[in-house]
Amino acid sequence: MNLQRFIDAKQDELAALRRQMPAPRDGARPDFLAALSSPSREGQPLHVIAEFKRSSPSAGVINDRLSPADAAAQYRAGGATCMSVLTEERYFRGHLNDLDAAAAAGLPLLRKDFIFDELQVRQSFATPASALLLIVALTPDAARLRGLRELAESSGIHAVVEVFTESELELARLSGARIIQVNARNLETFRTDREEGLKLARLRRPGECWIAASAMSTRIHLQEARQAGYQAALIGTALMSALSPQQALASLLGGDIATPALSAPSKPR
Repeated sequence: MNLQRFIDAKQDELAALRRQMPAPRDGARPDFLAALSSPSREGQPLHVIAEFKRSSPSAGVINDRLSPADAAAQYRAGGATCMSVLTEERYFRGHLNDLDAAAAAGLPLLRKDFIFDELQVRQSFATPASALLLIVALTPDAARLRGLRELAESSGIHAVVEVFTESELELARLSGARIIQVNARNLETFRTDREEGLKLARLRRPGECWIAASAMSTRIHLQEARQAGYQAALIGTALMSALSPQQALASLLGGDIATPALSAPSKPR
């Protein structure tokens, strides 16, 4: 079971959190859901959550030269609406501090990790994350998912609930999820099926925000996702492997985008 290795890899981290929990941050966080619910810029197929990840189990090392701060600045300049940061250490070579480094660009940040315990949610309170990822396949219990989601929301952090199948979608809805991420990659086999992800979007309900993830690498993919009913796409490898993530993202979104002035970072929370 591939997912079990991610659970096993978290045990030392959980033990450390039981001994000492970092203090929560003060101040407001950028609103992740509001950003994805706003109208897309003219000419853009949909919103993009640009991802920072150094490596992955399926792709190996993707980019170990780009810093999270530089990636965030390039992503904002390229037109990203939000940014996803891989914080899993063993298999993705991420770190919780990568969120702090990325925060200066002012984008709403998604903490992407294998989160299944309340301690990990509370740990996220000490970061500038505006959202965190909950994976139904990792926590296939609606009551447990609801508890984790409500705990996150109690500190102003949205929960992005990831599904792969229709049955997982039902569990996500039973948990009260409002932000649904459909991963085209099966986390057990690492095989991708983008077409199945597009078909699942026919089940989207009013009031839900849907994100397409994995196997998104061309403008046509973004257009197809929009036509299927998605509001956003999460793109990682296609950007991290590019010579210029900024230009790669701008091209996906429909052309060069002028570099905006960076807003002052919000106070840490």
